Amino acid sequence: MSAVYRASTLKRERRTKERLEQLDAQIIAVLKEDHPQSVRHVFYRMTDPRLPEPVEKSDRGYRHVQDRCVKLRRSGRIPYHWIADMSRRGYFTNTFSDAGDFIRSMAGHYRADLWRDADYRCEVWAESRSIASVLTDTCEELAVSLYPCGGFASLSFAHAAAEEHNGDDDTRPLIVLYVGDYDPAGVLIDRALERELRTHLRADIPMDFRRIAINEEQVQEFDLPTKPRKEGDKRSQHIEYTVEAEAMPAHVLRDILRANVEVLLPENALHVAKVAEASERAHLARMVKMLGG
Repeated sequence: MSAVYRASTLKRERRTKERLEQLDAQIIAVLKEDHPQSVRHVFYRMTDPRLPEPVEKSDRGYRHVQDRCVKLRRSGRIPYHWIADMSRRGYFTNTFSDAGDFIRSMAGHYRADLWRDADYRCEVWAESRSIASVLTDTCEELAVSLYPCGGFASLSFAHAAAEEHNGDDDTRPLIVLYVGDYDPAGVLIDRALERELRTHLRADIPMDFRRIAINEEQVQEFDLPTKPRKEGDKRSQHIEYTVEAEAMPAHVLRDILRANVEVLLPENALHVAKVAEASERAHLARMVKMLGG
């Protein structure tokens, strides 16, 4: 039985124990090779008809992959942190036993300013929290702000982001890097976001808004799985099919982001910053010893 045929008949049959084990093995292999990934990223990898045990491109297929990811984590076969999830986070109040404890805790968070000598400022916007969850570590490493807009960004959200730049004397150009779906709605979301940011951003701060993924060239280059556009959708008539950003392998998305950010930084900025951080953290450690008496 071909992989394509198996995928098309999943609605009518239940997977045997052997087929579930094969699907689990595929999920483990994908996550072992590249993590963290969102469940949605894993789902799109599992829809590849070339796999021994593909899943259907449907809500049912997504729920099935989601269920297997839960079971694999609960059983200890994959670590919890291999799955990225920004949809639920706790809110905490930090307390400290004394000033030395505070400095010790904060020392690990000290970051040198990577962008101090750069010609630009930079921030990243993602259409969904699912996409943002796989970009978080790269954004933290490269010291760029990350905004998951969750579809069409609210006026308050765009205004607050612009105000972060309006509140200082920095007039360097702002580069906004955007990652979102390639579909009739997705290509309108970034245009709406760009319009809102320009509305609220100070007039003396130039802005360059760049969609770095997903675009039509990437769909062809990486052979991304496509879906027909919804019948009756009158938006963006030039979009012939839809591709969700999660269809792009997570490590490729991170590589694209890194390449677009690093070109904006001064040469060796990351190395220089790490040297400065090590020196400053050592100084903070000496302060802790002094406060500890």
